[in-house]
Amino acid sequence: MSKNAFEILKKYYGYNSFRDGQEDIINSILSGKDTFAVMPTGAGKSICYQIPALLFSGITIVISPLISLMKDQVDGLINLGIKAAYINSSLGYDEIDDIFYKAKNGEIKLLYVAPERLESTDFKELLKTIDISMVAIDEAHCVSQWGHDFRPSYRYIAPTINELPKRPVISAFTATATENVKEDVVSLLGLNKANVYVMGFDRKNLSFTVIRGENKKDFILDYVKRNSNKSGIIYAATRKEVDSLYEMLNKRGYLVGKYHAGLSDKERAKNQDAFLYDDINIIIATNAFGMGIDKSNVRYVIHYSIPKDIESYYQEAGRAGRDGEDSECIMLFSAQDVSVQKFLIEKNVSSPERKLNEYKKLQDMVDYCHTSKCLRKYILEYFGEKDVPDKCGNCSNCNDDTELSDITIEAQKIFSCIYRMRERYGATLVAQVLKGSRNKKIRELGFENLSTYGIMKEYTEKEIKDMINVLTAENYLKATEGEYPVLRLKEKAVPVLKGKEKVFQRVQKKKENVVLDNSLFEVLRRLRKEISEREQVPPYVVFPDSTLKDMSEKYPLNEEEMLNIKGVGEFKLKKYGELFLNEIEKYVNENNIKIEKEHSDNNKNQSKDKEEDVPSHVISLNMYKEGKSIEEISKIRELKVQTVQDHIIKCFEEGLNVDLESLIPEGQEQLVLNIVKKIGAKKLKPIKEALGDKVSYTTIKAVICKNSMK
Repeated sequence: MSKNAFEILKKYYGYNSFRDGQEDIINSILSGKDTFAVMPTGAGKSICYQIPALLFSGITIVISPLISLMKDQVDGLINLGIKAAYINSSLGYDEIDDIFYKAKNGEIKLLYVAPERLESTDFKELLKTIDISMVAIDEAHCVSQWGHDFRPSYRYIAPTINELPKRPVISAFTATATENVKEDVVSLLGLNKANVYVMGFDRKNLSFTVIRGENKKDFILDYVKRNSNKSGIIYAATRKEVDSLYEMLNKRGYLVGKYHAGLSDKERAKNQDAFLYDDINIIIATNAFGMGIDKSNVRYVIHYSIPKDIESYYQEAGRAGRDGEDSECIMLFSAQDVSVQKFLIEKNVSSPERKLNEYKKLQDMVDYCHTSKCLRKYILEYFGEKDVPDKCGNCSNCNDDTELSDITIEAQKIFSCIYRMRERYGATLVAQVLKGSRNKKIRELGFENLSTYGIMKEYTEKEIKDMINVLTAENYLKATEGEYPVLRLKEKAVPVLKGKEKVFQRVQKKKENVVLDNSLFEVLRRLRKEISEREQVPPYVVFPDSTLKDMSEKYPLNEEEMLNIKGVGEFKLKKYGELFLNEIEKYVNENNIKIEKEHSDNNKNQSKDKEEDVPSHVISLNMYKEGKSIEEISKIRELKVQTVQDHIIKCFEEGLNVDLESLIPEGQEQLVLNIVKKIGAKKLKPIKEALGDKVSYTTIKAVICKNSMK
């Protein structure tokens, strides 16, 4: 690895070492070899072409699929002190001419363009006048018709490169690609004896959960309530679902936006920017939102409806946790979702061959939702990874501690019924026969005379279909491709029918969410927001959450210590260092934090808290910040719970950084605010009288304090 590459990594990006795989990819590009890299989202694809771009003598052209993605990337590079620009339909002719003038004169190192721009003869002629060292292709899977985001304009890339006076190095990147797609990328982009790197698809910081059979809206309301301070994306299949979810959350006062093709360009841009800039923390969207969205602090992605295939799901889910911090990916499944996706396939896909392929991919998605094996293993094996561990310990199947239910008898009945129906019908009709339905079609086909008719009448049709889905996911059954899939027995079903093997089904539990409070993190986040508004860039462009978290844990108090924080390079230290150091020093002083003690032993009680020069309410605050509950502090200090609560509120009123959430019982904050709006916040007694015994004085004071600081 070039010494200069490490210097650039530290100087501009603020990291001391490369992540797994980055060195090999950068070395390949710097040696002049065409390079194709499959890297999971969050693995640092951009650095792999940006660092070579800074070391090459000429300019690097980056093919990028979306205007929003280009802007994110260019804003981020400029914020690092790197000369970059983009050309797309949002710019006028004069602006484009100015960018080309700068490119010709070596004033730009990275120029981002949309693939559609390559359809313009004039643009291609302009490219011939620039010294191009490299063409980097982001979201390279878009070149393949078997990929989930096929873009015909990507087919113009290879011919355009071939017309250049000097052939540049070509680098191509994607996060998701099956074997067919990988072959297409190398062939259709014209990569010459390319080095191909597959870094693996695993995102260890993401947890995966599938939830079936629950009221979806109730789940969303509960989850958002428990994670109200986190950024998240909720994907739905249709505009109608997006609008409905948006109205539901907006009416309840959440900071939420929506995004789908039915909105105007202006509305979509406004809502997307609001999400990127943390003005709202929830976006409800169809898959029209987000390919390549670079927001690093998305803590959860919920799929309200299943997407059309595993590739789409993994890319959309992968928008969570791009900063490497723990994040959740949750799938809410219902059988109706499958019908919606089939309708969309019939409506949007005309080629019979492609249509069959889409149906097969949809079935793989349904199988994912019903498998009882590790969800991560299912995904990784789908993308061709070998020797994947049977348990990841970070998905709903692995973490489900319920006992497996033996459904061998039920499986035998289902297999027997499918066999007697001559393997010519789908899950719905099979379930109806087993249930003993009296509908017209069953009578017309004479299925009420089958020996399997009504032998599972104690179950609902839905429960039987769920079992069929599980058996399909576990490879006992095969569902043929097409709009109306037919069930067929596979070899694995034979020993079950003969009573030689058993079949089990797992009933899943809800995953509990643990909310971690970090007051300094919130202080730094507010500062970041102020800077982002002043500079008109998204907050994560200033610093990602992972950098703020590192500051919150290490308390850097000088420039040398700040440079040891991951994500703080020389340029950002010069630009933002003093602002953040001042906030950290202020926080440490106000909260009497003994840094050496915090790092050496976080679990010991602060013995100096009992010294006479520390006010009683600050002693309570320090214990509160150690993670002790109000009740625990009350017992340790032999004080009333009410007294400890008042201590915390007093600290807040004195300007100390306090999170009052735990003092406000669930559901009571809005109740208090509604009364406060009518009566006013200056007198507690009339508010308490209006609320009666439902709410304590402490809760009222906590709500008023909390909201007065917003």
